This record gives sequence, C-alpha cells and structure tokens, in this order.
Amino acid sequence: MPGMLLPAELAARAREVMAGRLQPVPARDAATVVLLRPGPGGRPQVYLLRRKATMAFAAGAYVFPGGSVDARDTDQAVAWAGPSPAEWAEVLHADEAVARGLVCAAVRETFEESGVLLAGPGPDSVVDDTTGDDWEADRLALIDRSLSFAEFLSRRGLVLRTDLLKAWAHWITPEVEARRYDTRFFVAVLPEGQRTRDVGGEADRVVWQRPAEAIDLAHRGEIFLMPPTYRTLSELAGCAGVAEVLATPREIVTIMPRAVEVDGELRLEVAS
Repeated sequence: MPGMLLPAELAARAREVMAGRLQPVPARDAATVVLLRPGPGGRPQVYLLRRKATMAFAAGAYVFPGGSVDARDTDQAVAWAGPSPAEWAEVLHADEAVARGLVCAAVRETFEESGVLLAGPGPDSVVDDTTGDDWEADRLALIDRSLSFAEFLSRRGLVLRTDLLKAWAHWITPEVEARRYDTRFFVAVLPEGQRTRDVGGEADRVVWQRPAEAIDLAHRGEIFLMPPTYRTLSELAGCAGVAEVLATPREIVTIMPRAVEVDGELRLEVAS
C-alpha cells in the first residue's frame, strides 16, 4: 500500500513534531485480536469492525477488536491457563507485568467488542455460548469498568485460555499522532459454538471477510484500512486455511510508521 496521505490537520501537527516544536505523546499499551474462522472452501475469514465516524482515533476505519490495557489487566488474580506471563514476556519482548496485561486485555477487549470469550471452565475447555442476557450484562459492566476481568472470570468459574492466542505483530502509532498506542497483535480462532455479535459501542458495522477481499475493497476506496490492519490482512491473505495461519512462524518485530515528505505532501511510510 502506498504511503497514506496525512489529512491537513494531522500534517500540520506532523510538521510541528518533525521540527521539534511539539513533543510526541507517550504510547499506551494496547492489544488487538484477529479473530479467524474457516470460510467457503476452508479459506480463512477475519472479523472486522468499522469504527464510528465520531471516534477520536481511526474514525471510519475497519479494525480488529482491541483496545488499551486497563490497570487491572495486570492483576495476578486473573485465572490463567496456558503459556505463563513469563513465557509471553519472552515472545512479546516485554516485561512480565506488561505481558500479563497485554494478554488479559486481548481477551477482555475481544469479549467486549465481539462477544467472543477465549476462556473456559478449565485448561482444556472453552465457553460455547455467550449470547444470554446475563453475559450481556457482564459485557457492559466490563466496558464501563464497574467489573474487572478478574472478578468476571472468578464469578463464572472460568480461566483465561492464553493458549488460544498466537502473537502476530507489534505496531506503535506514529509519533506525529495525538493519540498513540503501543499495540501487540494476536490471532485466535473463533471457538466452536460461539458466534460474534453486533454489539455496538465503538463500531457501527461488523463483517466477516476474507483478507484478500478486504484488501481489494480498500484498493477500490470502498473501505478504509489503517497501515497495521492492511499489513496484517496482506500477510493472512496468502494462507490457505486457519491451520496454516496458526502454523506460520512469527518473529515479533516492532514497526512504527513515520511521516515523510513526498513532493510537498506528508505521508506515512511503513518499513517493508
């Protein structure tokens, strides 16, 4: 994808940052999850949400479920099954507390934004239905932070299944942005029996789409994809099935797009 042209307001901010007249804001730890399911012919489909046009960050963009790490995501009371925080710290190139928060945020945000829960009664089981009114009440309580994820899991007798996640990428929002996130990308397969729901909130549309189809729509200008989403979809487009995605070796390398001037215009450049 050619470098994304910065809109006038962001371009003006970028020039201030690039000239040293404005300091970049710190990037907040965040996690996002690429939910996968087999589509027609076994080809993988991904779950995408379109962010509302009123959102302060990435308005109108099609994104994967995700969000910032909450302080309580690092709570050691979170019931845990699968690779340990120490093992995740090594994979994610982060300290153990940050790794714990990232993995917890990945599962929590996925549930908040899609209704899909990567947790079960034990280390070898997964919840098979999260569509009841009681689940919806808990989801809303998590969103408004009146319920912590540790409390949610404890109340339901569930453990977070960290083995259902696969680390995929690490992106940091460019320094010229007013809102910045230090985001780890994960992939996970939609658990059997569960289904995504149009749960509203920050999104006004949700869709299951083949990665190649989403890229084609973006090229035609029918949908808007941020560079991390575009790159991830491009990588997934070459996989013949969900199993191939999960088997793909990944080295987690940090990517931070930067603003460059091309023929008098500022664009975001992503290293290949």
